[in-house]
This record gives sequence, structure tokens and C-alpha cells, in this order.
Amino acid sequence: MNIDHLEAFMYVVHLQSFHKASKALFLSQPTVTARIKTLERELNTELFERQGRGVILTQQGKDFIPYAQQIIQTFNDGKQQMKHRENQHEIVIGANIITSQYFIPFALPFWKTQNPELRFKFVSATNDVLLEKLLNKQIDMAFMKQLTSEGIQQDSILDNSVRLIVSPGHSLLGKQMIDAKVLAEEPMVFFECGAFDWNLIYKLFEVEKVEPRIEFKVDHLEVAKSLIKNKHCIGFLPYLSVKDELARGELVEIDTSHLLLIKQHVYLTYFQSEAVELLRKDINRSINAFLQ
Repeated sequence: MNIDHLEAFMYVVHLQSFHKASKALFLSQPTVTARIKTLERELNTELFERQGRGVILTQQGKDFIPYAQQIIQTFNDGKQQMKHRENQHEIVIGANIITSQYFIPFALPFWKTQNPELRFKFVSATNDVLLEKLLNKQIDMAFMKQLTSEGIQQDSILDNSVRLIVSPGHSLLGKQMIDAKVLAEEPMVFFECGAFDWNLIYKLFEVEKVEPRIEFKVDHLEVAKSLIKNKHCIGFLPYLSVKDELARGELVEIDTSHLLLIKQHVYLTYFQSEAVELLRKDINRSINAFLQ
């Protein structure tokens, strides 16, 4: 059943004329007549009887009116709903790989709950790609490392400093003021993704003229964590990747601040943006909830 046929039927009902209905619909009269005839064939009944130059409804036609009205109203309601969805404000958010993996899965549902009328599009990319997308206005905001670029604003929101991580019960946990020579004796996993300056860690060993015992080099944090959890090695990992395991006692941090500090933060990065202002309070709330 075609909605156009139902619409033609209702116009003829209201105007009591095929001719007037065709003018109101900006159609030819034969087109309106054809639509009514098709509808009658589908319903297997006559809807109108001609009376002089006009038409009158048959009893079947009268009975069909509320059904036609309901179908047309339902269709129009559906069109309005689709139009509303198309006009919903879409916010495009980007994040670097580590933030995408550990913060965004928590944050996106939080923001959506607080803003059910908004639609969110998410892009995971390297810091360089995120900057390019910001400059090209392809994303509204990005969660990424600190940078210097004219016109870009950055707010530090998450501590993602690099920590020395070991498994529970590791022999290093009982030692005080561990030096590079002691660390060099331990099997180690190096996670390398370009997200921060690993040269600082290499430098730690170079200064003491010792060679670290690097047993594994990986580019996936979950692989690095698994190796440490299973007591194959120790490793320097960014805080966001081990936050939950540290809280549950599945991994343990060893203080190496006397040897080196690799301070790094995740920054909310944007041009002056309506989307950022719209979400700022919820971003702050999601961070507080995430860190609890």
C-alpha cells in the first residue's frame, strides 16, 4: 500500500472532488484517479461513487477513513523522528591509542548518559593524525599528548606518567632505592609506541654504563601487562594502562622517582569549540569517576 495513494484518498475525501484534489496535490486528475483505482484494487472494494461532477464516499470508504488517517499519521510521525535524528548535534571526538584503549570506553557511555540528545562519533589515531584532524576541523576535540601549535588550547586532564611495574611478590619489592645496575639484571619488557620518550629510559642505563636485559619488545600494552603478570619480566608502563590492575593488586608499582621521572599527561585539545563547552562539565565528571 503506497502512502501517496492514501494521501490522494484523503484529499478526495476532504475536497469531495478528484479535480480539486489533483490541484491541491499538484498532480494531473488522471494521476489522482489512477491512485484511487489502485488503492481500491488493493482493498478489493469501491471507495467512492460518482455523483454528477462530484463524488461521495461508499460505506466502505467511510469505514476506511480512520485507518488511512492512522497510517498517514504514523508515517508522518516517523518522518519527523528521522528528521529530528538527522538534526541531532553530533560531536566528533578523537583520542590517541592509549587513551582510546583505557579512558574512552569508560567516558563515552558516561557522556551519552548525561547527554542523550547528542550523537557521538569517535576516532582513534596517533597524536600527529589527531593534530591534523583538529587543524582541518574534522574533529571537535582530541585527547592527546602536549603539543605546541598556534590557536590550539590544551587542558591537562589525566596523569599518564610512566611507572615501573612488577608482579606481586617480586624480589625487587623488598629493596630500597633501587639503582640502574639492579634493574639491568632483571628481564624486562619494553613497550614502544612513540607515545612518550623512551630515550629517557635508555639513558638511565647508559649513564650507569650498563646494558638492560630486554627480553621482549612489544607494541601492545596488554601483551606487555600479561608478560609482567605472568612473572616473565618487569617493565615501564604508562599509568592509564595499569590503573585498574594496580588498584586490584594484580600488578605493583616500584618507586623509581629517584632514578627518573617520566611525567606525561593526557590533554583535552581543541580550538575554541561549542562542543567542548557543551561537554566540559561532563568531561570533568567522567574523569573524577574514572579515577575513583
